[in-house]
Amino acid sequence: MLVRIVKMSFHPEKTEAFLAFFNTKKEFIRNAKGCRLLELYRDKNNTNVFFTYSYWNSEQDLENYRNSALFKDVWAKTKILFNDKPLTWSVDKITTLP
Repeated sequence: MLVRIVKMSFHPEKTEAFLAFFNTKKEFIRNAKGCRLLELYRDKNNTNVFFTYSYWNSEQDLENYRNSALFKDVWAKTKILFNDKPLTWSVDKITTLP
């Protein structure tokens, strides 16, 4: 399993637009082939900073999503709201303690 973490920083006046748009696309992203989990987090201190965590069956599933029309649409409409370059990590989960 691959975990993808994306940190996004938005212009403060654009955060509500991002949230509204994300809410229209989240089910489609979550239902992309190989996506096992999708979560959105908001920083407690910098409320215009968000993180997505997504779990993918494989790196190939993530790449297939990143090359899909859905991703291209989501990314095109999201990146214009940024006030800083997004940061991304692909990591392997080592341990989970419930």
